Amino acid sequence: MNHPSPHTTHPAAHRPHEQEHVNEHDHEAGDQSEILDLDAEVLAEHIASITAWLPVGSGPSRIVDLGCGTGAGTLALLERFPEAEVTAVDVSDAHLDRLREKAVAAGAADRVRLVRADLDATAWPELGAPELVWASASLHHMADPDRALRQVHDLLAPGGLFAVVELAGFPRFLPESAPQDAPGLEERCHAALDRRHAEHLSHRGADWGTGLAKAGFTVEGERTVTVDIGPTHTDAVGRYALSSLRRMRAGVASVLTAEDLTAFDRLLDTDGPHGIVHHPDLGVRTERTVWAARRT
Repeated sequence: MNHPSPHTTHPAAHRPHEQEHVNEHDHEAGDQSEILDLDAEVLAEHIASITAWLPVGSGPSRIVDLGCGTGAGTLALLERFPEAEVTAVDVSDAHLDRLREKAVAAGAADRVRLVRADLDATAWPELGAPELVWASASLHHMADPDRALRQVHDLLAPGGLFAVVELAGFPRFLPESAPQDAPGLEERCHAALDRRHAEHLSHRGADWGTGLAKAGFTVEGERTVTVDIGPTHTDAVGRYALSSLRRMRAGVASVLTAEDLTAFDRLLDTDGPHGIVHHPDLGVRTERTVWAARRT
């Protein structure tokens, strides 16, 4: 089921406190596409472990991926459920275009339907009656997540499953003793970024179990996946760390000391000996939690 033409469109309904979402997922979609692709590559094994864990029985034939980005979840779900078709929904044309390219490359274009929609709009586009809805790191961007949970409940086929994946926070790439000229720099940046997210993305890192129950779901399982990729890593990890730290710098530069900012810029210098891509202790540490909730 291939729908190569542009997609269902809804007018933007962003509110002032969603400005970070607008910036990161629309105006800077090209850069965001790069880091989403790297996230998918570096964490492919962990995403696959989540899809394998889902209590879906014989497997769904109709899946919706809400806030699909460039398709990490979509492609993992297509691989996990080879008979399924996925409707992938996102507000960004750039993300959907990239997902289309990846679906074609994977030989799965006829199993993906692309829908451009603002999930903050009161009315969602027609998405059918899926047996599985997947929302990975997207609920915390919504202006009214509780309303979105109710909308998913009404969308699902009876007995269908809702899988919610939430980030623990920004990944960590260096030990606390690094870098040598500014030990603890990454933790200080995380603290500053957490304060910013508390203002603009207050639901990031939320425990969705209570909200799912209030929306009428029965939570059948919860699992935390720990990511700990050590110094023996692929080249993609270096590119992932570099792209991630570039984005972090934009969010914390205004609150760093001059010394910390200088040390941070050394990490971003790909030609210098202290660049993150050359760092001997480079790794990836993070967590993702998934809830599996049933519409009964």
